[in-house]
Amino acid sequence: MQSSPTRFSDKVAVVLGVSNENSIGGAVARRLIGEGASVIVASRTAEKVEAVATRIGAVGEVCEIVDERQVSELADRAIERYGRLDVAVNCAGLALMGYIESTSEEVLRQAVDVHLIGPFFFIKHMARVMENGGAIATMSSVTATLTFENHAAYMAAKAGTDHLVRTAAVEYGRKNIRVNSVSPGFTDTPMTNAMLAIPGFRDAFEREIPLGRLSTIEDLAGATAWVCSDEAFVTGQNLQINGGLSLRRLPTMKELGLT
Repeated sequence: MQSSPTRFSDKVAVVLGVSNENSIGGAVARRLIGEGASVIVASRTAEKVEAVATRIGAVGEVCEIVDERQVSELADRAIERYGRLDVAVNCAGLALMGYIESTSEEVLRQAVDVHLIGPFFFIKHMARVMENGGAIATMSSVTATLTFENHAAYMAAKAGTDHLVRTAAVEYGRKNIRVNSVSPGFTDTPMTNAMLAIPGFRDAFEREIPLGRLSTIEDLAGATAWVCSDEAFVTGQNLQINGGLSLRRLPTMKELGLT
């Protein structure tokens, strides 16, 4: 979907999980701003989000997704500042790894807090202040559909959020609020440079992708902008933005050069 400088010209958006302008959240925020939206970006780290907000022309706010009070206040601040909220995108997440047998209770609870309970708070409170309809999107993962070694808690929580999205779509449809999730595959970002430097790592993933390359932050931003736009008569869906990786399988740890 081509960028339109006016598609969101009368819209206000919140993007949570923006501590780096070159992250998925940063790319989503930049795309929405480029298409005319007034954007509030949020992260749990004040210094990082304020720096990003200054560079991309957004308003920065601090918000920890696992704290319901902070998520509620983030939604309220959008109303206080702009008088409305039309689009809300959650990109907050943590890379939590571990097999079931080696996953501690602490890591399990952290995975569920960040990737299921947090999105629950996000959908609940962003929808609460959307008086004229709107669109909510949350980042999921191809691993919510395909199993991957060493990510048990993460995958389970992401799969739960995909079903939460379907439930929310039904509940909030009466308010003309659309709720969807977006599933990247392994994405080429500055944070993944170290893994992509492992010999054979990129090739192992790209062999499983019908379109032949890793997804980029721009791929994710474009799809998210579309599904949050008035063009998308879509709700309760999980968009697989990973070049068809979900049609095949994820590479093994051995194939990735990790064992």
